[in-house]
Formats: sequence, C-alpha cells, structure tokens
Amino acid sequence: MARLPTPNSNPTGPIGRPRFLKAAKWGALSILTAASIAVRLHGLASKPFWFDECFSAEIARIDWRNFLRLMWWREANMALYYLLLRAWLHFGQSPFYIRSLSVAISGSTVPAIYWIARALYDRRVGLIAAALFTFNAYSVRYAQEARSYALFLLLTTLSSGLLVAWLRTPSERNWLGYVLVSSLAVYAHLYALLLLAAHWLAVVPTGALQVAGLETFRARELRRGWITIGILVSPLIVFVAKTGAGPIKWIQRPGISDVTSLFRHLAGGSSWVLGVMLGALSLLAIAKCGTALWLRARGWEIWRCQFLLIWLLFPIALTFLLSFARPVFLARYMIFCLPAFLILAAAGIVRLKPWWLSTTAAVVILVLSARGISFVYAHDFDRERDQASAASNFILDHSQAGDGIVFHIAETRIPYELFRTWRAGENTASPDYHGQLGPEIVFPRHGAGLDSRDFTGKPTAELIRDAAGAHHRIWVMLMHNGTAENPDATTVMLSRVLAEALPQMQAWEFYKVEVRLYSRD
Repeated sequence: MARLPTPNSNPTGPIGRPRFLKAAKWGALSILTAASIAVRLHGLASKPFWFDECFSAEIARIDWRNFLRLMWWREANMALYYLLLRAWLHFGQSPFYIRSLSVAISGSTVPAIYWIARALYDRRVGLIAAALFTFNAYSVRYAQEARSYALFLLLTTLSSGLLVAWLRTPSERNWLGYVLVSSLAVYAHLYALLLLAAHWLAVVPTGALQVAGLETFRARELRRGWITIGILVSPLIVFVAKTGAGPIKWIQRPGISDVTSLFRHLAGGSSWVLGVMLGALSLLAIAKCGTALWLRARGWEIWRCQFLLIWLLFPIALTFLLSFARPVFLARYMIFCLPAFLILAAAGIVRLKPWWLSTTAAVVILVLSARGISFVYAHDFDRERDQASAASNFILDHSQAGDGIVFHIAETRIPYELFRTWRAGENTASPDYHGQLGPEIVFPRHGAGLDSRDFTGKPTAELIRDAAGAHHRIWVMLMHNGTAENPDATTVMLSRVLAEALPQMQAWEFYKVEVRLYSRD
C-alpha cells in the first residue's frame, strides 16, 4: 500500500534545486502577496460602513467588563476577531483603518494556500492556487469588511495544512500546531467545527492513516488531538448550548439556487462563466482517480482528491440538509471551503496539455477574476449592505436641542452610536466617552455610555409615553421590523403611542432602514 510522501520522497522533484528556482518561487509568492494586499486595499473605504461592521467596531471599543458580558451572553462567536480588533483600534479609528485588519489577514492567506497546495501537489500547483486566491473576488469581498471572515478563512486554511503536515511528518510540533490553530479557528467562527468534522471524514473512513503507514499509536495521537480541541473550545460549546439557535434565527431556509449561487460566488465571478471553468478544471483534477475516488484511499493521489472534495462539499451539503429542520446554511459562512475549490482548479490547470493550453486557461481565468473584482468594488455578491450610516448621519444633521431618539430594537443604536462618536470628534477608543451630539437617547439607555445591556431588548409603551411627554420631538430609527404591510408588534406599538402624544409624523426611507420624526406641530 502506497505511503504518503515524506519530505525525503517529495514528488516535487530532486533535492537541491538550483538556488535561482527557489529565489524565483519566493519572489513570485512575495509578488502575489503584495498584489493581494494592493487589490484589497483599493477602494477600501468606498462602501458605507454597514450594521454588522458597526457591531464589530462597537464591541471592540466597549470597556472590558461589558465586553466580557457580551461575549458570554451574546457574541461568543467571532470572539477571537473582536479581541484582535480591540488591539488594532489602539492605533487608528477610521473606517479604512478598521477594515485594514481584514486586508492584512487576507494577504497572509496567500502563502498559506501556497503551502498546503504545494504539500498536496507541487510548487507549480501551489503558485497557481495562490494566484487564483489573490484575484478571487469572493475573498476580496470579505477582506474589505470589518468582520471575522478573513480570519476564519486564514485559520481554517492553516488548520488543513497542519493536518496534512502531520500526516506526512507526524511530529509533536505539527500536532501542537494543528490543535492550537484549529481551536483558534473555532473561536474565529463556530462553523470551523464543520471543517474539523470534514477532517475526521477525510482521515478515518478513507483510511488515510493506513495509507500514510502510521501505526496505531499515531492514530490514538490524532484522536487525542481532536479531544484536546474539544476541551479547548468547550466554553464556546457551552455558549451554544445556552443560547441555542437564537443568534442565527434570522437565517432563511435555502433552496438549490442558493447552493448553485454559492459556487458561482466562490469562483469569484459576477457571471456563471468563471464558475463553470473552475468547476470543469476541478473535475479534470479528480478525473484520474476514476472509481477509486469513492473507495478507501489506496495512495496519495487518491487521498488528496478525497480530502479536497470532502473539505469543499461536506460542510455545504451538511448545512443545506440540516436547514430542512432548522436553517443554518449561509453562503458567507462557507467561505472556508474556498481554498479546496481553488487548489482543485489549480491542479486541473496543471493537468491541461500542452503547456500553452494550461497557460491560456490560467490567463483567461485571471482576466475573468479581475472583472469579478471590479464588480465587488461597487457591489456585494450576496446582499447589498444597509444604509444605517446614511440614516444615522441624517438624524445627526437634522436634530435639534431637546430632541429624543428611540431605537426600534436595541441593536439599532449600535451604528448610530458609532457615527455619533465619529462625528463628535472625540477619542472613540475611550469607554468613558460621554458625547452629547444628537438627540438624547431614550431607548436603549442604561448609562452615560454604551452598555452591554444596550445590545438587546425592546422599548415598552410606558417608556415611550414618558418620553413623548418629556420631548417636543422624538426620532425613531427602524430596522428589521417586518414590512410596511405587516410591521412587527414593536413598530405597531411605537406608531400608536407616539401618534397619541406627537401627532405630526415625517418619514424618510433608506435601504433597510426607516427614520421617523414625531412632533407636536
């Protein structure tokens, strides 16, 4: 039975390659890394800061006591990103700078993808996969956002790379690296657990340990690693058991079109052409395996295809099937499947003969990828972002002394608070900020500054009546409140109670946000 290659039997070629080839490799990888950062920095602040990004920034800026309370009661998912962002914000507060953390992380993913692709195939596949990632519009989309997705993608790529490294060289260093990075990946995003499940499927049922020639002791060592990861991430598991599906209850049940659109987006194209090309190249990469692809691995070439396919398809298939009971499938949560797709496509490009055909295919793909990036600079693949920024600034521009403001749901205060502090020109990193710009906050309000309790809850009719008696004008900011024909109960209550005391009402529509002003005359 064939063994997995070891460093002394690496199929990439003889030991002692000319130094200029090594220099060329590192030079090409450095150029790709620099290009990826440049592509992701371009137009970084051109899109408005939307609700989720404001949420990240406000969580990272809140004081430690409230931060820890939020992590435990509400926002443990992405906790690692929030911690990194807290440190990052000590050196800057602008939208460009806040988003640049994701850019730096995404740039680091280029050598990570090269590393695992080279370990699975060879240097050429590694460089092509790194190039595909550099100009992949889907990765650019989430590298330009102040959320955890770039970090999630980097850590899951490193986790998979360290698993492959351990299978080839089962050293203590590789074991520790796999355990640590995999645990951090779960704290970057809970869905990293799906990758660990994919790792188990790729190693145990496929017989990868036997192919690698690893004895029973090594199998126990790998199981011990997974158990250790489980212990390390147990606080997050407790959090999930405590909160249930509440944090993702807003996810809609997916259809087949959502899955097909995901693959088009993973390819990085604004049309189906690029997706079809990368899909065809991926099939070409696994075609040589034939029916052996569905059997227990009989060699390195079979297993690496199984590994990449399980990494790519299992999380998507599982979350889609589970969504029939409880919707859990969301396209951007599947971004960690991207490296497997690109590595398979890169392996397919290398299989094209003669050389000019593979070169032409690579050039065409990169040209189409550039078009996808141009699309992303002005749009979003999955959904257009809300205009919470425009709505907040509108209120700040038109408010008067003595005005009050009510937020339909507590979370709506978060973008308003961020833009209010920016507009005030204060030191927004300080948890003791007490700026008075804009209307007086009626709800949610549990202190002078933002409090962990201000992230949840809904206003009561009694509170609104008291506010209407104390203020000549009341602003209301509505988000996620149903439709105009079928508003939720809180909107109905606000409309009724405020109209009784403040009969004059004006309304302004922003994308996914409505602003109202109630007054006496």
